Amino acid sequence: MARLDLKDFPVQVKIPIAWGEMDSYGHVNNIYYLRYFESSRIQYFQEIGMNELKSQTGIGPILAQTTCKYLKPLSYPDLITVGAKVKSIGKSSFVMEYVIVSDKMGVVVAAGEGVIVIYDYNASVKADIPMEIKESIARIEKMNLN
Repeated sequence: MARLDLKDFPVQVKIPIAWGEMDSYGHVNNIYYLRYFESSRIQYFQEIGMNELKSQTGIGPILAQTTCKYLKPLSYPDLITVGAKVKSIGKSSFVMEYVIVSDKMGVVVAAGEGVIVIYDYNASVKADIPMEIKESIARIEKMNLN
């Protein structure tokens, strides 16, 4: 795996680990990592105007696939930083990449990806990514759409 660095992730969310996220094995249960990814994804959507677009037009994101590579177990107490970025953009979907860094350990503890499909919730069909969303992603990611 390539070296992951938070500076490469334009959207970051800090999340304190809660005692209740631990399981009987003494570490954070695996499902919470996906929730941490979700928190950074929703923040990213907020920053690119996706949530506003959904409420105005009915066109918004739907998670089609997600993966997580668990590198080190988390435990309470800790504060994590979850980074999100768009790795690639297609016609009707894009791939997001996530990273979780533990403040206590100072290292990446998990990494993952999510495939986001743009969906017309009114018509129940996949839709093209609106140009204003592509432009917002390009601005945040400092990428060229051409």
